Amino acid sequence: MLSIKNISKIYKGSNKGISNLSLELHQGDICAFIGANGAGKTTTIKSIVGIHPFDKGEVTLFGTNLQANPAHFKSMIGYSPDTPALYPNMTGKAYLELIASLYEIDEGERNKNLAYLLKELTFETAVHELISSYSHGMKQRLVLISLLMHNPKLIILDEPFVGLDPNATRFLIDEMKSRASEGVIILYSTHVLEVAEKVCNKLVIFHKGEVVVNDTMEHILQKASLDEIFRDVTSDD
Repeated sequence: MLSIKNISKIYKGSNKGISNLSLELHQGDICAFIGANGAGKTTTIKSIVGIHPFDKGEVTLFGTNLQANPAHFKSMIGYSPDTPALYPNMTGKAYLELIASLYEIDEGERNKNLAYLLKELTFETAVHELISSYSHGMKQRLVLISLLMHNPKLIILDEPFVGLDPNATRFLIDEMKSRASEGVIILYSTHVLEVAEKVCNKLVIFHKGEVVVNDTMEHILQKASLDEIFRDVTSDD
């Protein structure tokens, strides 16, 4: 289980950030973070994965506390940022080998997982090229391959569909469903409400640093469409 208790992160000199988020996700849950630009989605995600120290609160994953044991916590997660930060002078293959060594993935498991992921994401040729030659979408696919190959227990994706072509988008949606069915917890931010409505069973909506909806997707859709709910709760009128 992923447990987030009363997380707050406010940037100094401003009122931007996120205030008092609590959330529990269990094995098999797929949760969407939705909100306008600047609403607090990325701040929350970076706090959960240990990039931003938060002002107060607690994050635990299967009993491991992020602040008390960050190395073990991070060994269980796979994270894709909204803007991939990669090493431009490495080839994709060298980058994947680096990630595999950091996660201490067994060579046989690594080769098996990579063969599947490279084929499904049409990356078998591109993996041998320099990262500096990649488009944004190719960088996004490389990051997805790197995080999926070590079979994380928690997958966190920040705007994962930006830059992906339709085939890669379909693969990712199917992979999210498949991994969730095997007990993986998935949390991702998105502006693509149609996908969130079809794929997710949990939903968090942010507005100006506050959580305005924290509910199951089934319960939300009993009231109205996700688009209607989003417009209603984020309206300043």
